[in-house]
Formats: sequence, C-alpha cells, structure tokens
Amino acid sequence: MDMEVTAWMSLHHAMNAEDDRRPFSKVTLRRIARFARPHRRRLAAFLGFSVVMAVVAVATPVLAGRVVDAIVDGKATATVVGLAVVIAGLALAEGGLGLANRWLSARIGEGLILDLRTAVFDHVQRMPVAFFTRTRTGALVSRLNNDVIGAQRAFSDTLSGVVSNLVTLLLTLAVMIGISWQITLLALVLLPVFVLPARRMGTRLARLQREAAAHDAAMSTQMTERFSAPGATLVKLFGRPDRESAEFAARARRVRDIGVRAAMVQHVFITALTVVSALALALVYGLGGFLSLRGQLDAGAVVSLALLLTRLYAPLTALASARVEVMSALVSFERVFEVLDLTPLVAERPAPRTVPDGPVAVEFEHVRFAYPSADKVSLASLEEVAGLDTRGGEEVLHDVSFRAEPGQMVALVGSSGAGKSTIAQLLPRLYDTDEGTVRLGGEDVRDLSFASIRETLGMVTQDGHLFHESIRANLLLARPEATEDELWDVLRRARLDALIRSLPDGLDTIVGERGYRLSGGERQRLTIARLLLARPAW
Repeated sequence: MDMEVTAWMSLHHAMNAEDDRRPFSKVTLRRIARFARPHRRRLAAFLGFSVVMAVVAVATPVLAGRVVDAIVDGKATATVVGLAVVIAGLALAEGGLGLANRWLSARIGEGLILDLRTAVFDHVQRMPVAFFTRTRTGALVSRLNNDVIGAQRAFSDTLSGVVSNLVTLLLTLAVMIGISWQITLLALVLLPVFVLPARRMGTRLARLQREAAAHDAAMSTQMTERFSAPGATLVKLFGRPDRESAEFAARARRVRDIGVRAAMVQHVFITALTVVSALALALVYGLGGFLSLRGQLDAGAVVSLALLLTRLYAPLTALASARVEVMSALVSFERVFEVLDLTPLVAERPAPRTVPDGPVAVEFEHVRFAYPSADKVSLASLEEVAGLDTRGGEEVLHDVSFRAEPGQMVALVGSSGAGKSTIAQLLPRLYDTDEGTVRLGGEDVRDLSFASIRETLGMVTQDGHLFHESIRANLLLARPEATEDELWDVLRRARLDALIRSLPDGLDTIVGERGYRLSGGERQRLTIARLLLARPAW
C-alpha cells in the first residue's frame, strides 16, 4: 500500500464518519449482539483471518529487508531465492485469506441486512393505517435501505477494521522499534501531518456532501411527485412548467458547483499529502542511510523501515477515526431499532377467536372514536418535524349505536367528514374504538383474528388503489390460489371481461402506477372484481 492510498484512506474515514458524541448505549449493544448471534461463527472466523492477514502484512517488509541484507552480504543464491519464495508464498496466502475474508464479510453483512430488513418490513406491516397517513414514505424506505446498510458496516467494515488495524499497528511499531527507535520516533512525529488535515478536510467535504445530498433528495422528491400520473396531471392543469424547471435547474446547478468544489478540495488534499509522504520516505531513507553508512543499521533494515512506514500510517489514521465510525454505526442501529420499538396500536390477541359460522350481523354499541395523536403512531424523524404533536384528534364518532342484520342493505348518509368512512374502517380493525364495541356475528372484533376478519368482510376503498403490476397480480392479491377461470368469472361479473380480452396482453397487462393506465371507472370495477375473488362471507 503506497502513501497516496494511505492518504485516500485517511480522508475517506474522516469524510464518512459523523462525529456523534453520545455515550455508548448498553441496551443498543445488547440488541446488536442478539442480531449478531446467528452469525457468531462466521464473525469469529472473520476476525481470526483479519489477525492473520495483519501478521502477514508486517512479515513481508521484514523479509524484503532480509533479502537486501542477503544480497549485500553476498550470501548463497539459495538463501535469496528461498526468501523470495517465502515472500511469494505469503503474497499468495494473503490473497487467499483476503478472498476468504471478503466472502465472510459479504455473508455476514448481507445476512445482517436480510435480518434487519425483514424485521423492519414485518414490523411496519403490523402498524396501523394512522402510521402510514403520517409517515413520509421516502423516510421510511430510507430506514430499510440507508440505515440498515449503515448498521451492516459495523460488522463488515468497522469491527474487522478495528481488530486488523490494531494488530497491524502494534506489530508494526514493535518491529520498527526493534529495528530503529530513532526512525520510528520520526515516523510518529510526522503522523499529525496526515491525521489533522484529513480530519479538517474530511469535515469540510462531509458538509459539502450533506448539502449535495439534501439537494439530491429535493430533486428526487420533485421528480417523484411530478413524474407520477396524478402529479403530472396536476402540473398540466394548474402548475407552472417554467417555474418547476427553474427550481429544478437551480438545485441541479448547486449540486454541480458542490461537485466541482469537492473535487478540487480532494485533489489539493491528496496532492499535499502525497508530497508530505514523499518527504517522509526521504527522511527515512536519509536517516536510515546515514545510520547504515556509520555501521549502525543494515541496508536491509532501511528498506524494511521504509516499507513498514506505509503499513504504519494506514492503521493509525483509521484508528484515529474508529470511535466516530463506531458511533455512526450505532446511530444507524438506533434509527432501525427506533422503528422496531414502535408499538402497533391495533394488535391481535394472543389466542384470537374466529367469526362464528352462519349469517353475520354487524353491530356498533356506544362507539366513540377520535383519530390518535401523532406521538402514539409515528416518529418525528419519519415525519421530518422537530417534535410530534401530542394532541389527540377531535372526536369523530359520538356514542354511535346501530345494528345491520344479515342480508340487510344499510346506507350511511352524511356530509363530508361526518364519519362514514371511519365507521367502515372500524369494522376490519384498521382502527380500534376509544369506547364502545364493534361486533361481527356477536363477537367483539378485538377478540377476533385478523385472518378471520378478512375472510368475513369485504371492502372496496374510495380511491380504488392498484399496484404497478399486472391485472392478474392485482386480482390474485385477494386469493393467490385462484384459477384462470375464476379470474375471468369475477371480471365478467364486474363488467370488465370484454375490456381485458381486448387488451394485447390480457390479464398480464400492467395497469401502471396506482392503476392510472385504466380509467377511473375501470379501476373501481377492477377493485370490485378483486373483492368478488376474495369471496368474503359478508
């Protein structure tokens, strides 16, 4: 590893570590340990290989110096060739260990990503609808991507880096002091010239990167909203294309300017440290050569010290930022655990019952309901606000009681906001009542299993939402095991079969985002067909 690569590593560590001064949380560490437990054997092998690779990295420069000494002393050719063979063997071993370590790192890292992502995804699916009405989708997706990957780095990069760098540093210092304490002291004196500028420049570059990331996120949000079918329609009807273009261009120009500044800062820094590294090597060769000419140091020792010098700066600069990197990884874990710690307001009983067989009546008894406050269902970081509103919503339903008998058609009539949709949402437990009881077939819905409620109730939502998938996939969401004949039967009953048959791809036609390739009426009829396929009991 040459000194320029060492300079890049120093700058990289400083740029990508967020200096968080919070103390270590023992609770967080214990939870991390639980996630790491299934990977403990691979982790042990991973750390063991890292230690062996560190030993090999220090042994190679020492052997290189002995080759020079053997040549200068005029020793037998077999000695020189033998040392060269050992160096070649170590190189092969280091390459093999590197491949094995990379495989272990990938298995551990990707395994941890799988565990965290599935845990977060499963937990989020259990959250109530109120959670999704408040949370920014992009912020939630970021937890599943950026923060999960940041947490994964704690094992695949930070942990192995700390162990291997610490072993390499201690071995390198021990060997260098054994060869020449004077040159070792000189190397340590020059260390601040590497570390301090890297921390300063790294902080500056990180600030530029964060600003660029903020602009990128704003551009991404603008594109996502404007490029969707409803967003594009809204802009064409009411928007100002020139203003939209000007806002986007301004952000894009700012990202360009930041990119130019960051490139120049990086180049100036790397050039300066490359010059400093050349001067450091010159000093080592100068002092080492002087001591060698006076008979106080072997020529091979000078070569070994020069090679070891490059092995010294890399672990020192990495360890200088190790604490910050560890804290950054812990922050990522905490952000993931923050989502996992949200308690779903609507949960299934430990031993739920099923809806009784036979005709099912619906009954509301003295039901009162207000939509929950933000602090009960969401996180400030997911809504991107300073603090969550602790005030509860205004009561929507006031002592509502009625009963719908089996086979009876009941219409709820009222002004907008009167609570008609709310009543419909209480039946399948999208929300739970604050007071009173909702019953299906005489059973409190809170005592029933979610699966039993789904099999009993059928509901078509107002927006008729469809996924950006095929017509077939959107239908099979209701009943994955449905046959082709059953699909066409429900389409016929929803008066859609003729339309679907006329499409080139038939059931495999992609409906577009939110179904916008279909008309509003066609989307609504497709959601009705999906409901018919589900065959709810009521």
